[in-house]
Amino acid sequence: MIIGGLQKFSLIDYPGKISAILFTRGCNFRCPYCHNPELVDPQQYAEPWQEEEFWAFLQSRTQKLDAVVVTGGEPTLQEDLQPFLEKIRKMGFLIKLDTNGSNPDVLKDLLSANLVDYIAMDIKAPLEKYSEVTKVPVDKPDIEKSIELIKQSTVDHEFRTTIARNILSREDIVNIAKMLQGEKLYILQRCVPTKILDPLFLAQFEPYTHEELEQIANLTENYVLQCLVR
Repeated sequence: MIIGGLQKFSLIDYPGKISAILFTRGCNFRCPYCHNPELVDPQQYAEPWQEEEFWAFLQSRTQKLDAVVVTGGEPTLQEDLQPFLEKIRKMGFLIKLDTNGSNPDVLKDLLSANLVDYIAMDIKAPLEKYSEVTKVPVDKPDIEKSIELIKQSTVDHEFRTTIARNILSREDIVNIAKMLQGEKLYILQRCVPTKILDPLFLAQFEPYTHEELEQIANLTENYVLQCLVR
């Protein structure tokens, strides 16, 4: 496991749980607004954490933390993800996985092995705009498969989209909501471009106002049960 970072305490990343956040290094997307460029761009990589450090930390928190959030980067790119999660599970922690949904086979294996308790999948755009937003070729059927796997699972989950005017339109969000037909929870995340992968994005950045985001959320009500703005 290539560990790019560790946040030792969070009250917000796993709903209702006290968690630590493990950041895996490496991603197959290049979203310009990505707020973890040091986990995505090889030129910005720092020395990875040693696994032994992580396990020692986790052992010291067995009575203090409920869960571990595994995020990235893109965790499903890690070849040893499944045995890594198995070890976390054996220590008694709940596991939340953040993913971009590009590796449905890995996701299927993790679900089958009962190794995740909560999944948050980032949906970058309507399928026809995926490569435009992520700046790389994307296998659209893989995204669809991951959405369906998560929808059909019994695991708690959320779908979420980072939104700004220069990334996605109102119509784009409605089209994403249509893909999620019947889902309980869809999250619209404000784009906050402080530390980002592509500095040129700042010159194009056009945020929606809070009122506009609430209006966009209301447009999804015929497709998802709840759409929240973060």
